[in-house]
Amino acid sequence: MKEVITLFEGIVTTPAILVGLVAMLGLILQKKHTTEIIQGSIKTFAGFLILTGGSTILQNALAPFATMFRHALHVQGVVPSNEAVVAIALVKYGSVTALIMLVGMIVNVLLARFTKFKYIFLTGQAMLYVSCMTAVILISAGLGSGIVTVLLGGLFEGTLLTITPVFCQPFMRKITGGDTVAMGHTGNIGYAIAGLCGKWFGNKEHSTEDIEVPKSLGFLRDSTVSITLVMAVVYIILVCIAGPSYVESKLSSGSNFIIFAIVQAGTFAAGFAIVLQGVRMILAEIVPAFQGIAKKLVPDSKPALDVPIIFPFAPNAVLIGFFVSFIVGVLSMFAMLAMHTTVIIPGVVGHFFCGAAAAIYGNASGGRRGAIVGATVNGLLISWLPLFILPLLGSLKLAASTFADTDYLIPGIVLGNVGKTGAIGVTVGILLFVVIVLIASKFIKAPAQQK
Repeated sequence: MKEVITLFEGIVTTPAILVGLVAMLGLILQKKHTTEIIQGSIKTFAGFLILTGGSTILQNALAPFATMFRHALHVQGVVPSNEAVVAIALVKYGSVTALIMLVGMIVNVLLARFTKFKYIFLTGQAMLYVSCMTAVILISAGLGSGIVTVLLGGLFEGTLLTITPVFCQPFMRKITGGDTVAMGHTGNIGYAIAGLCGKWFGNKEHSTEDIEVPKSLGFLRDSTVSITLVMAVVYIILVCIAGPSYVESKLSSGSNFIIFAIVQAGTFAAGFAIVLQGVRMILAEIVPAFQGIAKKLVPDSKPALDVPIIFPFAPNAVLIGFFVSFIVGVLSMFAMLAMHTTVIIPGVVGHFFCGAAAAIYGNASGGRRGAIVGATVNGLLISWLPLFILPLLGSLKLAASTFADTDYLIPGIVLGNVGKTGAIGVTVGILLFVVIVLIASKFIKAPAQQK
């Protein structure tokens, strides 16, 4: 049994393998030739490896950014990082997490098959993290680690991951110009809120991607060039504030601090370019392959994919969203210091990926102003909500890290507070959540079905 759980964990926590298998299943169901099945499966697998490799490069390029920031401001506190907090939690909750994830995947497929919410969540690491958060909160609420926790946790996770892409799909159609893919990330609630804020307060006639560039600066139209130059300015300012001696002794292995800043900026841009290439490969393969699943197993279903899938559609919004969200996080941190609360130090990776996506959603419905407003609102959510989930995480509340994205924070806070009422209360709460989603599917026309 342990070996089976380990194998399952390995598959579902490796998005490239999971999505490659999904592509293979779709092509098999379409009765494609063996050559096409092999080609489509491997290219989808490789595309995801390229995407995740690019994402890793981005995160590695941002790591010194966070270190220099903390050193320059002499701030200690809690850093929202999904990877860090889950790594700590899995030591104690690993088996329960894996079983909740298995049940959650089954619930997701069943809901997609029998309701109007036709979204199959395919971002493996996000599913693992939601499962882990659910396990921690339910066990901390006193349910123990038995079958009841696994079933209730799976119901909660599967329903949550089915419904959150629904909120985002009206904006995804505007962003991608089609209706073939959905957003499968744990910032979906925040992105939908950002899109609504862009619609209410923005002007979609003035897109971030229509920013006028003088002919003499035409080279800035190339996203790789513009990202490198912008990030180089930011890094150079930061290394100067942190101090040359600190950078050269702690971060650059003795290399000149200015050279280090320029290389980090170029590395960031290279990571972004790799992500874009991976996205192109995935979209070229997974969408046609997924038609087999949509037609045979879950009619009209759509794959919900990880957040970098939308970055190529608005690269200017990506940078705007990152900087706006991070600035909001810094200002929020200073406000917490003044208020003498627990200090949430801005997580650079979270503010980059979630801030960028929020700006893209805000831009889709409200142009440049919508991008700024959307990134600001999402930045406030991921800066302040960690304060409210910390007390609900049992022994993990003493860790130096916590969950970062809105789809952990908002449902986690609700689930944790319901859990305070005891085992019966949390059981009723989860079942009620599932019933509400089922009723909504009957009486509300889902966004995926709207024209």
